[in-house]
Amino acid sequence: MRVLIWLVLAFNGGGGATGGKEPTDLLVPPGWQGNPWGPAATAARKSGELPPIPETPLMKQWDEWGRKVLKDGDLLFRRGDARILGGFFPFSRFIANISGSQFSHIGTVVIEDGEPVVYDTTKASVRRQPLKVWVLDNTGAFGVKRLKPAYRDRIPKVVKYLHSVYQKQVPFDYELSVDDRELYCVEMAEKAFRHAGLVLSEPVVLADMENINQFPLCVLGFTSLTSLKLDQAVFFPGNDRHGIWSSPLLEMVYLSQPKPKAARPEAAAPKPEKPAASTEKSVAGRTTPAPRN
Repeated sequence: MRVLIWLVLAFNGGGGATGGKEPTDLLVPPGWQGNPWGPAATAARKSGELPPIPETPLMKQWDEWGRKVLKDGDLLFRRGDARILGGFFPFSRFIANISGSQFSHIGTVVIEDGEPVVYDTTKASVRRQPLKVWVLDNTGAFGVKRLKPAYRDRIPKVVKYLHSVYQKQVPFDYELSVDDRELYCVEMAEKAFRHAGLVLSEPVVLADMENINQFPLCVLGFTSLTSLKLDQAVFFPGNDRHGIWSSPLLEMVYLSQPKPKAARPEAAAPKPEKPAASTEKSVAGRTTPAPRN
């Protein structure tokens, strides 16, 4: 049965040729060992041991937007294309689809030396990426939420937690467990805020996900080829009904939708023009001059 499932995923999952790599993986210097966005790599870039990150005009635009709009503790939501099992299983798409969410991945913003950087975690462990790099892996909707003013005094503790797990390089949690030994992206964001005394969301049992019955083959393949079980509780980006996105402690800063049938490079990079009013939401009814995915 496992062989049959593997063959189905191999012929229908797509993306096997990339081996599960995302656009930011192409920025990793040849021969670099370890986390390319961890403390050692960050120090190497600052010292000149590693070359600076190449910047395109669109990356520069994202950086300028982030410097104007984002604040410490902002939560960034995106739809990624992370894959496992040699690149054949579309993990990001699976997570988003079964949970009825536009998003599959979360990162938390910290402003350092005036630059917006994003802390998250992937298979390489906890990362610190400039916003202009982090957005390159977006393939769909992009959203930003922020703690409401009454809770923003907790943000220093959020940042302290992020710096701590980054320096420790806590391993990635392939089993999506909710203990503290390892972390996956949504769990890390949730626990950063819990460290500050704020509970944004509760984990949801995988079997209770809104759309899980619509993807029986993917669920069977995922549970057969990994250690994840349907009775396991998992933190999710979510939607307006569950997950971190639905937290009453957060307010909307920005939400954009991808263009219909957009190719991956266009969806992952911002455009010069601002989003159309019909696909943009902003704080206090003001139009946010953000780039469009």
